[in-house]
Amino acid sequence: MRRPVLPAKLLRYLDQQEQDTGEEIERIDAQITELTAGHQTARERLDRLRLTRQTLLEITDPEPADRSADPTALPAAYQDILEVLTAAEHGLHVKDVCRALHLGEEPRHTENMRTKLKRLVDRGILTEPKPGLFTMNRHGP
Repeated sequence: MRRPVLPAKLLRYLDQQEQDTGEEIERIDAQITELTAGHQTARERLDRLRLTRQTLLEITDPEPADRSADPTALPAAYQDILEVLTAAEHGLHVKDVCRALHLGEEPRHTENMRTKLKRLVDRGILTEPKPGLFTMNRHGP
């Protein structure tokens, strides 16, 4: 049985369409990467602003600040961290928390996460039984 012969013009057209579509996908992928990075940066800034606001309110409050603040009053990123650590029986390292939250493991992500974890330790919500290992403070602040 003979195969049908496809016109060369049709094949060139399909090749061009395939190339154009591949280039469009690459442009869209680049935009997604850029938007994702921008979103993460904005979320981190929002978390820092909220925490700064909360810290300033605590500092200026004439009553002694309650360092064990209600975890539900924390920004969403901190609540996500607490969810991950609550589920972990033996604690997690910084990169483990980043992985569980589907964040990157680049230094900017891990250092940002380390800062957040240390803040939660300072507030008595988490403990750091060994350097770099973080667990929920199950005994209360």
